Amino acid sequence: MAHVEVKWLEGMRFWGIPDSGHAVVMDSEVSKGGRDSAARPMELMLISLAGCTGMDVIYILRKMRVKVDGFELYVDAERKDKHPKVYKKVHIKYVFYGKNIPENKVEEAIELSQHKYCPASATIRGVGELTYDYEIKESE
Repeated sequence: MAHVEVKWLEGMRFWGIPDSGHAVVMDSEVSKGGRDSAARPMELMLISLAGCTGMDVIYILRKMRVKVDGFELYVDAERKDKHPKVYKKVHIKYVFYGKNIPENKVEEAIELSQHKYCPASATIRGVGELTYDYEIKESE
């Protein structure tokens, strides 16, 4: 079972401590009593999504012996207008950099992450639409 502790610091600043011990600070915008000094919880959810699927994809490509020189993910999301304002549409763009990266291996790695391994993707998909695409940019 996973466990986290979240402690209120002041204003709207909170400190989250997961099992790993690597703390994360969260804050809110000034108009809601925060100091705008850290990421918002819902932003961290999107960062977690990108990190989860990104780590899967790199791990799978390594197992396939595919060399990647660089890798970036971009996430765009739209929330519902009414509370609880969950993410209703999320799109992930995977961008790979390297020489002769096999497109079929990239597609397979992304599909495995999205539909088998990444629990963050499955969680988002449970409340909204999750789409994705990719681009391979040849390094010189």
